Amino acid sequence: MTATETTVSAQALEQLRHVSTATLTTQLFKRGLRNVFLQGVAPLVKPAPGAPNLVGPAFTLRNIPAREDLDHVGVFQNPDHPQRKAVETAPPGSVLVQDCRGDRTVASVGSILALRLAKRGVAGMVSDGAVRDSGTISELGLPIWCAGASAPLNLAKHHAVDMNVPIACGGVPVYPGDIVVADVDGVVIVPREMAEDVARDATEQERLEVFIQQRVAEGSPLRGTYPPNEETLAAYKLWREQGN
Repeated sequence: MTATETTVSAQALEQLRHVSTATLTTQLFKRGLRNVFLQGVAPLVKPAPGAPNLVGPAFTLRNIPAREDLDHVGVFQNPDHPQRKAVETAPPGSVLVQDCRGDRTVASVGSILALRLAKRGVAGMVSDGAVRDSGTISELGLPIWCAGASAPLNLAKHHAVDMNVPIACGGVPVYPGDIVVADVDGVVIVPREMAEDVARDATEQERLEVFIQQRVAEGSPLRGTYPPNEETLAAYKLWREQGN
């Protein structure tokens, strides 16, 4: 079974909606992965406190630098233009992830395409480029993490070439089917074959950290508390058994 065929359970996806990207980077670091957090990418609209994370399998779109003889407004007459095709192909529940080479000077999507993504049930979009019509997009309810806002259209700098292929986004490798998790801090890419174990261990890490935070708030020193020694872990186990 390949990575893109690996099943990720509904339970694991739900767990990933409620753990922080900070926790996920720790869990992935423990598994030897250091480059999983997208750089220069932030939520277009800051999530409300307590809102669930954006979570879904990556559906990718690769852009290369534009060339004037090929990238003109006439190309949009073709309904199979790769950008348009990606918008119409990304499955419901997926996250469209765009490789824009970190170029913030032009848009990677505008309000009409963003609206189409939302209407098709795509979970959200991630881009290491900018978006245009940011005010309108902000009102659509489609979660977008990007590099900011820029009015010029994508054709000024981007030539869309491939969809659902391995890409780089924010300096991180993204493979089709990888699990995208985005919160107020940013975006983490979780390899699909690791998602079940990472989701389980991240959930347990955050339960333990709730207990540790309570101890620190009560005046406990870091020594023996964070990281927890055997005594603290025994107290945590009792705390859990008491229904906390």
